[in-house]
Amino acid sequence: MSPNLLFSFFFFFLFSSSNASVQDFCVGDLMAPEGPAGYSCKAPAKVTVGDFVFTGLGKAGNTSNIIKAAVTPAFAAQFPGVNGLGISIARLDLAPSGVIPMHTHPGGSEIIVVVQGYITAGFISSANTVYVKRLKKGDIMVFPQGLLHFQVNSGGITAVAFVSFSSASPGLQILDFALFANDLPSELVEKTTFLDDATVKKLKAVLGGTG
Repeated sequence: MSPNLLFSFFFFFLFSSSNASVQDFCVGDLMAPEGPAGYSCKAPAKVTVGDFVFTGLGKAGNTSNIIKAAVTPAFAAQFPGVNGLGISIARLDLAPSGVIPMHTHPGGSEIIVVVQGYITAGFISSANTVYVKRLKKGDIMVFPQGLLHFQVNSGGITAVAFVSFSSASPGLQILDFALFANDLPSELVEKTTFLDDATVKKLKAVLGGTG
């Protein structure tokens, strides 16, 4: 990655909206439950430099799954140093034909920078306007908070990207899983999606849903 690209990417982190106020930081106490505002703060005497370092993004994720993709998160739950700071990051690996299905992050906006391969990415506005672009190495795209969006490997090699968020815990809801990977009755899915019974049951079988 070029120095200019690195500067642009980390400039986003430095000037992201922050939840920190009078305290320098609020390293998450992962032994406590996570609430709407994040984790409670670890006692300062127990904070170490390790809380501010995450080493998990240097290794490719396992793409041997139905979507041929892997997301390695460094959210507050994995990287307690970002708790309360309004930032986080993740690595995205997409094998050839891999896809991150239509999904949303209710807790934060997202920015993606492609570092290998080609990714076709897009989002749909609340007015149902579609914004799609084929991204190459060095390209950056933003996905506004709460809007449905997706990423698809549109090249012949594994694609790699890093995604950052304006939240330490941006949340995730995948549309396909919300419809077909739970116990929502098939009859209701059919009525709300206009899909026929056979299609709904087929998708439920693939994604592990019941009902």
